[in-house]
Amino acid sequence: MLGLPVLVAAGGVNSAGRTSRRHAYRRMIWSQLSSEDRNATTGALAQMMGIADATQILNHTLVREIEPDWFDYKAVRWHRRASLETGQSEAIFEYVPGGIGEGAVIDARCEITEGKRVLATLPPGAEVMLPSTRRFDVSSAGQLPTGFNPGALYPSRNHPRALQMTVFAMSDALADLGIDWDTLSQSVPSDAVSVYVSGAMGQLDEAGYGGMLSARSKGRRVSSKQCPFGFAEMPGDFISAYVLGSLSSTGPALGACATFLYNLRLGIEDIRAGRSRIAIVGAAEAPVNIEVMDGYVAMGALATDKGLRQLDGLNEDAQPDNRRACRPFGDNCGFTMAESAQVVILMDDALALELGAPILASAPCVSVRADGAKKSISGPGAGNYLTVAESVATVRGILGDERLRHRGMVQAHGTGTPQNRVTESTLLSKVAQAFGVSEWPVAAIKSYVGHSLAAAAGDQLTATLGIWQHGVIPRINTIDALADDVATKSLGFAMQERDGSDRDYALINSKGFGGNNATAALLSPTTTEGLLRQHHGEKALRAWRDRCEATLEAQSTLELKRLAGEWSPTYRFDEGVVDDKAVSVSDTAIELGDKLITLQSRAPETWRLD
Repeated sequence: MLGLPVLVAAGGVNSAGRTSRRHAYRRMIWSQLSSEDRNATTGALAQMMGIADATQILNHTLVREIEPDWFDYKAVRWHRRASLETGQSEAIFEYVPGGIGEGAVIDARCEITEGKRVLATLPPGAEVMLPSTRRFDVSSAGQLPTGFNPGALYPSRNHPRALQMTVFAMSDALADLGIDWDTLSQSVPSDAVSVYVSGAMGQLDEAGYGGMLSARSKGRRVSSKQCPFGFAEMPGDFISAYVLGSLSSTGPALGACATFLYNLRLGIEDIRAGRSRIAIVGAAEAPVNIEVMDGYVAMGALATDKGLRQLDGLNEDAQPDNRRACRPFGDNCGFTMAESAQVVILMDDALALELGAPILASAPCVSVRADGAKKSISGPGAGNYLTVAESVATVRGILGDERLRHRGMVQAHGTGTPQNRVTESTLLSKVAQAFGVSEWPVAAIKSYVGHSLAAAAGDQLTATLGIWQHGVIPRINTIDALADDVATKSLGFAMQERDGSDRDYALINSKGFGGNNATAALLSPTTTEGLLRQHHGEKALRAWRDRCEATLEAQSTLELKRLAGEWSPTYRFDEGVVDDKAVSVSDTAIELGDKLITLQSRAPETWRLD
């Protein structure tokens, strides 16, 4: 075994559609698609959205005006603080006690009336909260395609949105693989599977922490599910428990907006060290809600309507161009919030060949570094120089100088903030010059799908798989020119679609608040096959191709079923649960129902005490 982590499948959903079969990527390069590919992606989106009209489909995907299914940005609810002044009439309220608990109304005179109702009288000076509405500062977001409700596809039982998206994403990845999980689990022991999937902020909507923290102040009960559902690692827990039913290795990472790559690093390390033969990695985030976006507005991080109007010279009553809200490396004013769940499946090279799995790319490394000393916890720092340079050095060690300099590309973090356009372009330019790269193509797909926080690098990585399949680097579609302070030496920003068919490698770059920097090096399918041929021989590659034909046929069959609406995500609630009676323990193995796991010492021989 070469110990090369091979990327065999990618699944998920973002504002461009579903990830499998590269449909979300295709939505980004719509004008460049053949009629056959365009019809296939239209069909996939139509099945998700319940919309047949192609124009409507295009209008209700990608970054756009926030739609009522998410919230009414023109009338966001809030409570206005007020007080009863001396001379005003007394405020009298009547309510039924109980419900969420007894207790006194603060500063009120209370008396029991007929039917055990309580009459509360507030004196002058009492403080009250008045239900109010206001227009929100932001009207743009990268929402999932209109009409698509992941929770309606399976018994979601009040799951937070990010968990619903996770169930879909994992099932989508398995469909993209073309090999069902039961077949995989028979080929690989339970202790050779890793699952590293998480969110950065946790589940903050009503069904998760958001509802738990606000329930009492809204006069509601806290539910028994809100607390556990809110944990940031819960997406991975859901995959292991309810989609795979797997006794997998777990323990995903959190790295703010670099979380996806932090989890990718864990999967890569497991496969390279021989701890796992299959690693499932990813991230899920559903932050398009008022409370989360309010926090980013307060930081000055989001592109507000006011900022967009100022950029475009519009009057204060005009609706901003919501489609162009995120403007990486151009004159911009902030990033655009988005939701996404992305999951990729890695295998070691020997297993991928043995099973005839598709080879979409390989992932030799992810470099992760902190910023060190910082002036601002939210500001970018020096750590990203190390992650990019270390990943480039790894690529050079595999491909050599010539291919490094002329056959690569960069998927930039490209958030759309003034700070990012300067700092990221400067570091990419400096690293390119240091390694003799003459013109790195630089893509920035957040201009299409927005910034999905934890899952952002997953959006970038899965788009890169599309570039290798279709040969088109998407242009930065929301800007007409680069900002004057963007560094350009040795860089080739994708101001128009560019040919990506000859790219041997790609760098996926990501930055996160707090100094969480990560850069992944990916090798193209062709480059990966070259490495496998060199190590395993042409005979093994021919045998893999023969086996892969059956896998590709299975993929096509699944795709036809999905387009016909005959598909639903895998969700196994209360299936195959192993209780104490089904567990047998010896000093060499544990038997868990029909699964046998051999016990091995984790300590190296050099640690043995004589």
